[in-house]
Amino acid sequence: MKRFAHLFTQLDTTTSTNAKVEALQRYFAETPAPDAAWAVYFLAGGKPRQVVATARLRELACQLAGIEDWLFDECYQAVGDLAETIAHVLPQGEETSDVGLAEWVEQRLLPLRGLPEAEIAVRMKSYWGELDAQGRFLLTKLVGGGFRVGVSKLLVQRALAANAGIDAKRVAQRMMGYTDGKSTPSAARFAALIDPATDAAGDTRDAGQPYPFFLAHQLDTKAADFATRLGPVTDWMVEWKYDGIRGQIVKRAGQVWLWSRGEELVTDRFPEIVALAQPLPDGTVLDGEILVILDGAPAPFALLQQRIGRKTLNKKVLADAPVGFMAYDLLELAGEDIRALPQIERRSRLEALLAGAPILISPIERDNSWAEFAVRREQSRARGVEGFMLKRLDAAYGTGRTKQDGLWWKWKIDPMTIDCVLIYAQAGHGRRASVYTDYTFAVWNRTPGDKAEAQAVLDAIAKREPAQPGALQLVAFAKAYSGLTDEEFKGVDAVIRKTTLEKFGPVRSVKPSMVFELGFEGINRSPRHKSGIAVRFPRMLRIRSDKAVHEANTLADLEALLSA
Repeated sequence: MKRFAHLFTQLDTTTSTNAKVEALQRYFAETPAPDAAWAVYFLAGGKPRQVVATARLRELACQLAGIEDWLFDECYQAVGDLAETIAHVLPQGEETSDVGLAEWVEQRLLPLRGLPEAEIAVRMKSYWGELDAQGRFLLTKLVGGGFRVGVSKLLVQRALAANAGIDAKRVAQRMMGYTDGKSTPSAARFAALIDPATDAAGDTRDAGQPYPFFLAHQLDTKAADFATRLGPVTDWMVEWKYDGIRGQIVKRAGQVWLWSRGEELVTDRFPEIVALAQPLPDGTVLDGEILVILDGAPAPFALLQQRIGRKTLNKKVLADAPVGFMAYDLLELAGEDIRALPQIERRSRLEALLAGAPILISPIERDNSWAEFAVRREQSRARGVEGFMLKRLDAAYGTGRTKQDGLWWKWKIDPMTIDCVLIYAQAGHGRRASVYTDYTFAVWNRTPGDKAEAQAVLDAIAKREPAQPGALQLVAFAKAYSGLTDEEFKGVDAVIRKTTLEKFGPVRSVKPSMVFELGFEGINRSPRHKSGIAVRFPRMLRIRSDKAVHEANTLADLEALLSA
């Protein structure tokens, strides 16, 4: 744990890619395989399961530190991170533990789940006492299920490959499924990741192992400049960008496996796709999109989202949200890895393979110029898609978001936008822990009659007077924490501190005074939200300093976007 905590600190305190890779290489070179196996799991995005509630951790920390709740709250507001606050307020232990990460996780942390509260208290107090501040911080993150670190999976793969002297792409392929919650990291699994002997021997895939996903880059160039940047339209394959779950179908050894882009095995959740894929020949891997299909066409993502959240797949669920697979690439055919073939050749083989099969193939769209495609792109929302995917005809299928093997671009439509009012704020995490960066936004429930009516509402909010039923009021509808520069965040932070009305733990309510333009990818009804509406992937596009609070948008404007 001590060694992993030190690595975490090194990774978290630098933005240099080379420095991160060097730190990872040192760690993997010096660390026993069982500990390295768990480190790879966490660093590559594996989610630690929460074994103790954060409220309980907070309570135990106060007891051990001998401080009142209010003092802990003040510390928390200054620090902005629960685990970091706990690490600072706890007394220093007498000696530092040398127990390795694997033993910590397998023999200490995981067994905590389900223990009596009294036993959890005894063990946590003992564990905290064995660690320094770095270790206590990391332990609390792991126990509370909140671990995250600023390092990409690609960097982990680079470091492992450099240490083992093998191709990073091979490591990437072996790591597919490594963070799936159904498999436990072990010394044997780690050894298989970096074993050069198995690499030299050829194919080392497990039967159900997928390939690393090839990811597209965002294309922000104006359509008028496409010919200069991309060349002629005839060099590209153009498809609609569907709004579903990216997935791979793997058919080997007479079985079907379905993987999501997040490297989660989701075979059991989509039995319809398993049935569709069962007739495929062994040694087939398809890349595509998991979609709800209604009347032969992709349905909105909101319907698929309802399906994802259901633990029991009864007949009604399967009938209301029937799922299909939209294939757009072929990665393996007859057991042969064909990712190095040009895009056009893989497409030809895909069409031949699925001719007459019930699995859909993403249609290729054709136009005579980029300008014509730009006009067609405006139909995206009406079609329920996110824009276009552009794939070079000579592109190989790469690994991750790289450009060395081939090139895919996502030419997405502009986001939906709404002008809204900042009403709540919370401090961020990491380097933004002392700055208010996480905001809650609201719109008017109806258009204010004039500036005076809106001002009366703002004055009532400043006096902590509750909103009257049916009266003009601001209604919260979205949260966002990205989109502004560091300098803009600092400026907003200063306003928040000057206009704070109340504090609720780490959250501040503020007097409404700032209008923001919020962008989002989708919108749907949601009975769980007071506004009745939920938006997808909200982010701040700009601060509307030119706009007064009474000029912000309304629920009716959100309804109009929903209807459209």
